[in-house]
Amino acid sequence: MQAEILIPTSNMSEAEWLEHRQKGIGGSDAGAIAGLSKWKSPIGVYLDKIGESPSENSSSEAAYFGHVLENVVAQEFSKRTGLKVQKRQAILQHPKHSFMLANVDRLIIGKKEGLECKTASEYLKGDWEEEEIPAQYLIQCQHYMAVTGYEAWWIAVLIGGNKFIYKKIERDEEIINYLIEIESDFWNNHVLKKNPPAFDGSEASTNLLKAIYPEGDGSLEPVELAPEASDLISNYEQAKLEEKEASERRKEAENKLKLLLGEREAAYTSDRLVTWKTISSSRVNSKLLKEKYPEVYEEVASSSLSRRFGIK
Repeated sequence: MQAEILIPTSNMSEAEWLEHRQKGIGGSDAGAIAGLSKWKSPIGVYLDKIGESPSENSSSEAAYFGHVLENVVAQEFSKRTGLKVQKRQAILQHPKHSFMLANVDRLIIGKKEGLECKTASEYLKGDWEEEEIPAQYLIQCQHYMAVTGYEAWWIAVLIGGNKFIYKKIERDEEIINYLIEIESDFWNNHVLKKNPPAFDGSEASTNLLKAIYPEGDGSLEPVELAPEASDLISNYEQAKLEEKEASERRKEAENKLKLLLGEREAAYTSDRLVTWKTISSSRVNSKLLKEKYPEVYEEVASSSLSRRFGIK
């Protein structure tokens, strides 16, 4: 099996690339559809594909520098492995499932293998320890293998600007069949039918709702919600109760461990290190600052809009 070319990208503008990206599901979309992405939910992908995403044309600094450093990561990978890589300046398309697209970073010359280039913050280095690969990237590479028919995909990551890691991912037919199934369902039953998937409890869905509805309309006159709201309220209140009970159990265990530690700042069990460290910290007393130095307070104070959710 060999991927087809949807369209060359060598002279394509970003606006054109975004337009063609809406014609199918790409590698970075696959993890979100599978519910494994930290940054995007299924509803976010859906809004992207129908052209209604509130952040469609915006990109973060992390994404910007990831793109800038892509060539650096690819060159370092070649240097360390001896494998030669080349760009494939085209959006590729699965020969049977036309909704499955791939805009790959690099292909390995002389092999049926590809390369995905990443950059990551120092804070995320734990995600890459030993044999670990973040789930959304593992799915992304399997998606590329599904589209291209390739046997393996490498992933190389520059962490914190000073640590370089590369790993090989073998083709997994079970995962690929699963991806074809869920992506087909998503494309045919949601995107094409304009039937949005449900919002979930992910941070990505929370951030999307903030972007779609940053402010209320100012009206305090309540309106009646749909009947399904009663079940959602019951679920919310039950989860809140369970959350409180779990928090109390956690706090009880924590206090008993503190009692065992006493004045000691560190101790261990057969498989855990327990610490209760003394940490010095300082913070600004905003109330006192406002009382004693009102002009300074007004100069440094900043305001922001947010929406507070509640049920009475």
